[in-house]
Amino acid sequence: MSPTMRRYVRYALVLLLSVSLILFTQEIKLLKNPDSTPITSMTFVGLGILWLFSFIGVIIADLMKLVPIKVIRDFPILGWVSIASLTMCLVSDFFVEAIQSVDFLAITTPILTVAGISVANRLVDLRKTSWKVAIVAVFVFAGTYLCSALLAQLGLFLAEN
Repeated sequence: MSPTMRRYVRYALVLLLSVSLILFTQEIKLLKNPDSTPITSMTFVGLGILWLFSFIGVIIADLMKLVPIKVIRDFPILGWVSIASLTMCLVSDFFVEAIQSVDFLAITTPILTVAGISVANRLVDLRKTSWKVAIVAVFVFAGTYLCSALLAQLGLFLAEN
């Protein structure tokens, strides 16, 4: 088996593990809250479609590394997955209906877990940065929270009138 094929098989298995974690999370949520999104055959179809879109994004990202334009070459895999998903969902409503049967919170929980693990692996790099970054981060978070609250309040005000 060629190294490229081996890499694609590894990506496919990692994506399969991710989809399995989403299904597991949805089942746990269903046990805790029986009124949440039920697991049906359409849920499995939706998870398969999510797996397919992710794998298509990985393949497109690899193909785009051959393009001489730097912006396209450096475009992240997540962007290609999003473009492939958006394109396919615009083509057919079936994809949207299938993905809707997968609980949104079941999708976000494994994603946030992986993000937390990846950040935890870089704590050594974080220690090397200046303490001034922490001050900037506090102001950025506070500003983001304040602006979000102001926009939400403006939306509520406009909705009342």
